[in-house]
Amino acid sequence: MGFLGIIFRTLFSLAGPTVILLYPLYASVQAIDTLDDQQWLTYWIIYSFITLFELSFWSILEWFPLWPYIKILICLWLNLPKFNGATFIYQKVVRKYVNVGTKARSNKAGGQPKVLQMMKPDTIKTIESHIQKYGPEAFDRVIKGVRS
Repeated sequence: MGFLGIIFRTLFSLAGPTVILLYPLYASVQAIDTLDDQQWLTYWIIYSFITLFELSFWSILEWFPLWPYIKILICLWLNLPKFNGATFIYQKVVRKYVNVGTKARSNKAGGQPKVLQMMKPDTIKTIESHIQKYGPEAFDRVIKGVRS
């Protein structure tokens, strides 16, 4: 491919770390500052599973020259908030098969209700601002209205 191949490999070597590590790290730091951490915690969990898969099956994956490109596309789908792929995979796969201590934590007094655990971070922020503005009693009335 010559010159085009060199340009493509260079762009790929820059895009891979950016998509897989730099942007998620930056967004994670932002999430910590804004208490919007669900998307990024799930991303890092799923990314850890991808890395474990890669380490375990590297001898097989090296026979697939497209694997690095596929990995970038998967990580892009996982970390872009528009697709919310990490949360989707976490709820559909990880939560079903890796439930270490979840029952014990969810039954503790003062833990988050299951409804709040399933909500998107933006929804939780909206609820928190509603509670701050109108008080917890107003939120309780809303919940009672939904249940009836």
